[in-house]
Amino acid sequence: MNLQKLKFLIILMTAVLTSCSRKANDYLVIWTDTPALASFAEDFNATHKDSKVVIVYKEKAASSLPPSADELQPDIVIASWLMNSTIRRNFASLDFMFKSKLLNRDDFYPQILEYGIIDEKQYLIPLSFNLPMIIYSNSNEYMLQDEHLLTLDRMEQISATYNAKNKSEAYTAIGYAPGWDKEFLYEASKLQGADYTERGKSFIWNEKALKDTIRRMKEWTTKFNTDSTTEKNFQFRYLFMPKHRQVSTGRCLFASTRSDKFFALDESQNEGLNFRWLASDDKIPIEDDIVCIGLYKKTRHTRKAEIFISWLLNEKTQKHLLERKLTMKLDTSTFGLANGFSSIKATNENIYPVYYRQLLGSLPGEKKLVMPDILPYRWDSIKEKIILPYLEECVTTDSKKEPASLEERIENWSKQFY
Repeated sequence: MNLQKLKFLIILMTAVLTSCSRKANDYLVIWTDTPALASFAEDFNATHKDSKVVIVYKEKAASSLPPSADELQPDIVIASWLMNSTIRRNFASLDFMFKSKLLNRDDFYPQILEYGIIDEKQYLIPLSFNLPMIIYSNSNEYMLQDEHLLTLDRMEQISATYNAKNKSEAYTAIGYAPGWDKEFLYEASKLQGADYTERGKSFIWNEKALKDTIRRMKEWTTKFNTDSTTEKNFQFRYLFMPKHRQVSTGRCLFASTRSDKFFALDESQNEGLNFRWLASDDKIPIEDDIVCIGLYKKTRHTRKAEIFISWLLNEKTQKHLLERKLTMKLDTSTFGLANGFSSIKATNENIYPVYYRQLLGSLPGEKKLVMPDILPYRWDSIKEKIILPYLEECVTTDSKKEPASLEERIENWSKQFY
């Protein structure tokens, strides 16, 4: 079942229940931007007689809060971008679930669980997360030796040795070019310490680290790949296919992606490929869009919410849900349980490698994982409209035009929303 079908079924179920308010009031209502919750709800409802859930799909769940008076109001919200000053005020503390031993703190990655703490109270509990990765062909495994992580320095060094030209001095292979992928530039800036952080409705950053990233990416280009025009022409000529095909053709050594995209590939697509986690100082930055669980502060179904949350955040349940998903071919275009790794350590260590064999021996230890800073709830839009274009323009080595500053871009973007 693909994402579009799941979304349609969620919307259909919501419409039916909304038309019958009495019945809707008997259900635990979950707002989510994660379609996999539809199959979770189906399984939960089949195994629980006294507690039933209904899923309301909200593509922008965070920005939909608080609900309007005529909406089917949530009891639980399970979505990304919940951890910020604007959205978190909509939630009640979940500390009681740990005090009553419905949940055990030791089951979670400590820093991931701490991410949901506000004013020393557990307002949010992360459900899933993803990691940045670099993929390459197995035929080039010898170039990486025994490294389990890949730093920018090593990536640059190895890429340079892969470059090749023909008799006309035209590139026939380029190991990697930073300007090929805006998302890679963003990850590089995080690794360099850009420290994007919420401030009010906007954000602040480490200006020096961001400038250092831009300088470093430009030097990579000019030192090994001639200039940005050369890189872009090569990309246009040879790298017009999906990333997993780019590295398998041999035209480039590396491609940048993330765990949810790579592990959602089918066996025929990722056959012959391997990966390394993108890291700095032995640390891997967790992707920004962490999916969290929040208990809506105006819920009328706290007891039912307890039952569902404790059921979902359980290793046995997660094993069952993953088995069910893969056996029944539910939502096969996504990775893991909620399109990411689980916040529960044992699920990742004991269950994921059974179904994602490439994770055997490659799961990073908990001490290597680093959480993002608190970001505005519109961060996906801010990143897409402000940061990525800025980085792309700034690392271009042969442009005579001075790029607009981040401050100017923020001001122009803010006019659209505030």
